[in-house]
Amino acid sequence: MKKLPISKLNDFFSAVSKAGNKVYLPVDIGEGKGADYKLWSEGVELSKALNTNRSAKDFFFPQTENLFELKMDGKNIDVIDTRTEAEDFVVFGVRACDVRSFEVLDRVFLANPVDTYYKTRREHGVIISLACTKPAHTCFCHQMDVDATNAGGDIQTWMTDDALYLEALTEKGKALLSKIDFAEDADEKAVEAQKAETKKALEALPLTMPSAEIFEEKELLKLFNSPKWASLSESCLACGTCTFVCPTCQCYDIRDFDTGHGVKRFRCWDSCMYSDFTKMAHGNPRVSQLERFRQRFMHKLVYYPANNNGLKGCVGCGRCLAKCPISMNIVKVAKSLAEEATK
Repeated sequence: MKKLPISKLNDFFSAVSKAGNKVYLPVDIGEGKGADYKLWSEGVELSKALNTNRSAKDFFFPQTENLFELKMDGKNIDVIDTRTEAEDFVVFGVRACDVRSFEVLDRVFLANPVDTYYKTRREHGVIISLACTKPAHTCFCHQMDVDATNAGGDIQTWMTDDALYLEALTEKGKALLSKIDFAEDADEKAVEAQKAETKKALEALPLTMPSAEIFEEKELLKLFNSPKWASLSESCLACGTCTFVCPTCQCYDIRDFDTGHGVKRFRCWDSCMYSDFTKMAHGNPRVSQLERFRQRFMHKLVYYPANNNGLKGCVGCGRCLAKCPISMNIVKVAKSLAEEATK
């Protein structure tokens, strides 16, 4: 384990940048508006916010991206690869919940057939996580098997009042940390003390999920046909906010834009809450908001874990709780379904 004083935090960012990386970190975006990831430069200060409004998913699976262009000249068609994301970059301050989301996304985009756009970014990106110390009342990551005190990533870090502790976990992480010559060797006493305090805070949080056994694949039809879906979905506005702030949602749409002299094909996020989601030539297989609402939560709680050896499709970051205009959340849905299932 390495250690550097807080006074040298900007020196650390500078050294990482000089090693050939663009460095992104959580930065306050205005009073009361929270934090988002911004490119570091001299004078940019790390936010003290618990988490960013949007997750680090954007670095690997952006909200919109050009896939390629077609240039047409008579009967000749040229396919132009527009990708430019081959630069190395580092994302600092990623919380444990968002680090876990990469495992969820990897199993989607790195499974055959591999999404080469996502894969390229994953190969060029280095994740430096930051352990939590003061979880919010909307957090429930520990209920989703996420350890907020050991955040993971390529390098995991812990910040105390006077120092930043760093531990490399991957070859990429070790290579980067070896270039920080002013980091000193350190013991784990301060880190272990912080972990103990954080775990106490996590156990005191109000949100608790029902047993995972209720959402096993064998219960699929019972959950799918639960009468609870009608009342749960009734107040949903179908705004899609929950899907756009979620670090594990991976649905997208592909559109072609006619430029007049060719075609641009781009990919953009989609939401299972929208009425045109999965709409095909014959129509939409989910014609009601109840069906679309059910799809979202069944995927998080049942479908994804059943197809990925029990890995949960929700990481407990709490963004959907904080941002939903009607205060709907996955914990409320899970508890409601559990009550029905155990009758």
